Amino acid sequence: WAYAVGFTVLPHVGGFLGWLINRKEIPLWYEKLKKPSWCPPRKIFPVAWTVLYTGMGYASYLVWNDLGGCSSKAVVPLGLYGAQLALNWLWPPFFFGARNLRLALIDILCLDGLVIGTMCSWYRINKIATLLMVPYLGWLAMATCLTIHIWKDNPEQK
Repeated sequence: WAYAVGFTVLPHVGGFLGWLINRKEIPLWYEKLKKPSWCPPRKIFPVAWTVLYTGMGYASYLVWNDLGGCSSKAVVPLGLYGAQLALNWLWPPFFFGARNLRLALIDILCLDGLVIGTMCSWYRINKIATLLMVPYLGWLAMATCLTIHIWKDNPEQK
């Protein structure tokens, strides 16, 4: 059970650090950006990310467990997962910290591709793990559209 907890908690570490480092930029800068009318309220984001990080973390444990731990068979599926997790953790410093909307957009577009690749590589290993990633991919689709709109609608921030 220790591995299950560790894998499940891991995504939260980067998410929490990203929030901790960038939390002051949200009221100072983010609130002033022009955003589409369908942008979720700010209070929804931490709840959504807590649920999504928990699901993806547990999914990664299922894949790791089904592949017998850190075996040669785990390199690609867990490598893709690790790469997407790194891009996920980099988005807040790019967007909030550096205020670089273009770099944040490039990051999230690459992230989308890596998440799809991760899910494709996991499908034959563990279908439940793949299904646990579906809400994350859906949220990322919304976040990608939101990033595109913010990038386009705030040209002085580019």
